[in-house]
Amino acid sequence: MRPRASILVLCAALVLLLVGCMGTPTPLAPGLSGSVGLPHAGVLTGATALPERGTGYRLLRNTSARYGTPRLVETVKRAAREVAGFRPGAPLLVGDLSNRQGGFRNGHRSHRTGRDVDLLLYCTTPDGRSIPSPGFVRFGADGLAETEDKRLPFVRFDTERNWQLVKALVSSPEADVEWLFLARWLEALLIEHARARGEDPELVWRAENVLLQPKDSAPHDDHIHLRVACTPAEAVAGCEGRGPAWPWLPAPLALEPWSDTEALAALLDDLLPGKPEAATGTR
Repeated sequence: MRPRASILVLCAALVLLLVGCMGTPTPLAPGLSGSVGLPHAGVLTGATALPERGTGYRLLRNTSARYGTPRLVETVKRAAREVAGFRPGAPLLVGDLSNRQGGFRNGHRSHRTGRDVDLLLYCTTPDGRSIPSPGFVRFGADGLAETEDKRLPFVRFDTERNWQLVKALVSSPEADVEWLFLARWLEALLIEHARARGEDPELVWRAENVLLQPKDSAPHDDHIHLRVACTPAEAVAGCEGRGPAWPWLPAPLALEPWSDTEALAALLDDLLPGKPEAATGTR
């Protein structure tokens, strides 16, 4: 193989190696930071912890999986505050986010890059009194869930407050929601409620798009799994979404190709073996 061809093959191999390692920030890739990689195969740097409690919410349990990107944490706080302001009641219970450095978390396939969080569903007693969620209880198409509490064997899906939560997330100019994973029968209750109360059709359309019952996991009839999309700046720093490019999300940054062929040729010439400068060490 000719020397120049060998160098080109070597350069191509190095590029492929770097691309394959995009999910792991290292001293060799100082430009990677924040939410790095895919939600199911990535890591997290510069994480922010969600406080144990705040206006309209509290953590379900004291856990190390309470970290996310600053934008995700602020999104949860803002949405809970808006719901509490619109319809006061029991706080939103927040489940797992990510570990401080991201990576694998027992019980989750994703939650590895600080862009995912589990939000338990608002519920009421059968007669309509707002109460804290008893945990991950599974709601049926009738809006009822069975509990392990003999004093309160059933709770009801709080359609109004759950819709207000979805509305706050979807309408936020900063959240950039990619998905709200939820069982299809609970989505139907929310969308029917939104249309009945005369919500903005475009807002309802957005909610219909991001609400999804996943095909490769549990139906999510006991919580909402929120995932925010990569912003253009996060994508440049290593965030990988591979989700839908919803038309209302910010457009990705346009990167111009490197057109300086003379500089590239000079670089390859410097790498070629046998040049006098390289032999004498004068460069």
